[in-house]
Amino acid sequence: MKGRPVGWQPEELAWIEARADWPRRELHRAFCAAWNRRDVSFTALRQLCKRRGWLTGRTGHFAAGHRPWSAWRKGLRHKGSEKGWFAPGGDGRQSRPEMPLGTERLGRSGYLERKIRMDGRGGERWRFVHTLRWEDAHGPVPPGHVLKCLDGDRLNTDPANWACIPRALLPRLAGGRHGRLPYDTAPPELRPALLAIARLEHAAREARTRKEHAE
Repeated sequence: MKGRPVGWQPEELAWIEARADWPRRELHRAFCAAWNRRDVSFTALRQLCKRRGWLTGRTGHFAAGHRPWSAWRKGLRHKGSEKGWFAPGGDGRQSRPEMPLGTERLGRSGYLERKIRMDGRGGERWRFVHTLRWEDAHGPVPPGHVLKCLDGDRLNTDPANWACIPRALLPRLAGGRHGRLPYDTAPPELRPALLAIARLEHAAREARTRKEHAE
């Protein structure tokens, strides 16, 4: 019983040890019937065997040469399973027609994406439209920099609507520090000032860092 020691007798322990390779459910039923020990729970007997190291010898793995139960039932299938079968000639990798090159879609992040290649991983096949247009006008985005939307409309992919800024400016533009307004939710007339302040603070920090390293 729970909270009380079982009080195993030496004869009972010897009986259990001699049958330790039995399945535990079967061993528990046989033990209760043979010794009239209705107070012994299945868990108590199982824990006893674990403590004493009396294992069943089963590993849970199929032994070499094991033949599955369905080996002689070629073509066995359950009714209704055909709903998940691949279409004839298909391999299941195409759940819908492949989108052609140049296709544009609205991504989960709210930016327009354009398909630029047919091979590679999903993230390699698509690029942001505003990035492509900005690079056409200005060249590749420098390392450590990102494009920031100026008017808050992520669907406006005009290169003039995007500023190339150091990635370190993003936390400053997110607001929260010293009660500063977040750039994206600030009134349009305040956004140029917020961006200019963030650039100035970042430049001052970079100058201090270079001075400290020089010393």
